[in-house]
Amino acid sequence: MATEVKVPVLPESVSDATIASWHKKAGEAVKRDENLVDLETDKVVLEVPSPVDGVLKEIKFEAGSTVTSNQILAIIEEGAVAAAAPADEKKAEAPAPAAAAPAAAPAPAAAAAPAAASKSSADALPPGARFSAITQGVDPAQVEGTGRRGAVTKEDIVNFAKAGGAGKASVPVRKSACR
Repeated sequence: MATEVKVPVLPESVSDATIASWHKKAGEAVKRDENLVDLETDKVVLEVPSPVDGVLKEIKFEAGSTVTSNQILAIIEEGAVAAAAPADEKKAEAPAPAAAAPAAAPAPAAAAAPAAASKSSADALPPGARFSAITQGVDPAQVEGTGRRGAVTKEDIVNFAKAGGAGKASVPVRKSACR
């Protein structure tokens, strides 16, 4: 049975949302409550989870598309997990060596982007990303942004820190004048 994944009802003051990124591709197995897509509005980023276990059969809109409330984003085929999982494993085994070579190529590109990333200083970051950068000791200028118009997001900061790009967390401790 096919299940539709719809855009959640947006707040009254928000008329539409932009698809920021897909976390799954068509043909991949998904589990219930697993994040499928991030929708970005003027005020907030919404995570849309999978309503059922199954295989992501079809994606209706690509990243960057504008959607409104209750539009169908994707279709999930329920009960197809077992049939699709072995195929996904075979696909993952074959391109693994090929994927290692391209992964090395973006590293110089990321190093060449400090001029572009310097515009996203800690003051220009969204509050969640700024807090993550401070607590994890990450310099936002070193992080390549994946958000709208190349903006650095909280997820970018967390992924950068997990990849070993974070220094020691240097959160200043304020001392009271009264002792």
